[in-house]
Amino acid sequence: MRIVVAAVGRLKQGPETELSERFRKRAAQTGRNLGLRDVEVIEIRESRADDAGKRMLEESIALANIIPQGAAVVLLDAHGENLDSASLAAQLAKWRGDDRHAAVFLIGGADGLAPTLRAKAELRLAFGAATWPHQLVRIMLLEQLYRATTILTGHPYHRA
Repeated sequence: MRIVVAAVGRLKQGPETELSERFRKRAAQTGRNLGLRDVEVIEIRESRADDAGKRMLEESIALANIIPQGAAVVLLDAHGENLDSASLAAQLAKWRGDDRHAAVFLIGGADGLAPTLRAKAELRLAFGAATWPHQLVRIMLLEQLYRATTILTGHPYHRA
């Protein structure tokens, strides 16, 4: 199974990019023992449209175009489920066991995502009730994916 994190916007060079890449690499390395092919980050360019609705639609179309057929789709959503790390790991294991070839995690832009894209989500995932900058959400997601792989391999990183 392949894991894809698709995010609207780019991380600029700096500590956020370094931390993001560190967790991506760790998740990919640990995930190989689980049969994960790759952990990939795809950055979608922010729309420059003047209208918020048009920006949301353009960004949603760009995200929808990278979702492979049959992939599990997870939407990062402030109103989503607050899963603990073990539950996220169990969900990844279930998708892997169901022979899903990909799990795609979508991080929308500041204007959100179109309802048609939201409807494709099998899971809406939240990191609490607070509003987080998109850059931090990406880092937290990649850390949680790394943590999930360590839980599934029995690595001591996760001590709950």
